[in-house]
Amino acid sequence: MSPPAPEKAAPFDLGSLQAITEAVESGSGLPEVVRAASRALDCSLVLIDRSSGVLAVAARSSADERSLMADTAGVLTHELRVGDAVVGRLRLRPRSVDPPGTLLRLVTTLIASEVERLRAPERASEAAQAGFLRAVLHREVTDRGDLLARGEELGVDLSRGGAVVVVRAHHLTPADDDWRARVLAAADRAARTSVPGSLAAVVDTATDTAGQIVVLVPAEDDGSVRRVADAIAKELHASLHGFTFAVGHSRLAVDPVDLYRAGNEALLAANVAEAQLADEKPAGVLAFEDTGAYRLLLPAMSDDPAELQRFYSETVEPLVAYDDQYETDLVQTLETFLDADGNVAGTAARLFTHRHTVRYRLERVRDLCGLDVGSTDGREKLGLGLKAMRVLGISNPRGPASEAGAAGGRVARDAPDR
Repeated sequence: MSPPAPEKAAPFDLGSLQAITEAVESGSGLPEVVRAASRALDCSLVLIDRSSGVLAVAARSSADERSLMADTAGVLTHELRVGDAVVGRLRLRPRSVDPPGTLLRLVTTLIASEVERLRAPERASEAAQAGFLRAVLHREVTDRGDLLARGEELGVDLSRGGAVVVVRAHHLTPADDDWRARVLAAADRAARTSVPGSLAAVVDTATDTAGQIVVLVPAEDDGSVRRVADAIAKELHASLHGFTFAVGHSRLAVDPVDLYRAGNEALLAANVAEAQLADEKPAGVLAFEDTGAYRLLLPAMSDDPAELQRFYSETVEPLVAYDDQYETDLVQTLETFLDADGNVAGTAARLFTHRHTVRYRLERVRDLCGLDVGSTDGREKLGLGLKAMRVLGISNPRGPASEAGAAGGRVARDAPDR
């Protein structure tokens, strides 16, 4: 007995497109377009935007909808593209047979175009928000009247003051290309819920050209600022998994002209919070007031970042470069040594390594930087160099290897000649 022939896709029928095109032409909205597409394809569908927000669902039951949302077995995912841009995703499960490929392509193209059309005003608003926040952080607009007017155009009242929150996110596992949009959506949702009128956008800075999430909060007191920062951190941890987050916020700027200063405070706080995460120390939300001695470097960060960069280059940059090249732990050892008040035994205990290993690494620090941790001047300069590194947003490389020659250590990838 011969095996049954494989099930074939349903024949292509142009008439099945009529209900979809009518829904698009009549402006019925995405839910009706997706329902028409579901009937045409004979599939259960869920339409998701770039930030993983659900735009429309056409399913037979609540269980069917949940399985589509969970992307279970049998669910197919198709990216919706307009040109080179991904505007969303369509998840589908055939109810009988697979839809014809040509019909599926036409339907996904129609839905993508409708998503693009309906979301165009929202994207224009996002671009305007990003432009305003960039102008504030880069000090491109300094007149109080202009700041208030531009804020009012975007629906934010800064006449009684404001503050800035900066969010840094890093994914621990491979993530799709639009992960930053999902982080932005979560931060924006939490900020607006806590303080209506808050603005959020991805903004580039001098030390982060890839962009980071910046939130402008029209607050009247420090408690409102902290409430927004806490709400953002809570929402990020609840809705996005496989990421680490560092959230820093500024003090209140009573005069909107001081929002540039608030932006730098939030950036500094986020940099320090991010460094604490890298060092496996508790971080989460960090206020500018809680950054300790790092606050002393804020004027250099704001007024002359090039000088701060030069000081970093003259002190600990050789250690960062060495760690990066040979997968060593000189920077971490130096930080731990300074935190342990210059006690070698205490440093070794914290690092779970031998005292001889610590001494060897500190000798390498002296050889590379020309600064001796045994002298007060050397410790002060190296400590400030580490703080300059954090203020600049530079994270020290971390690797599994230890330098060659260290007692009990592992051999680096390419140990240098000594």
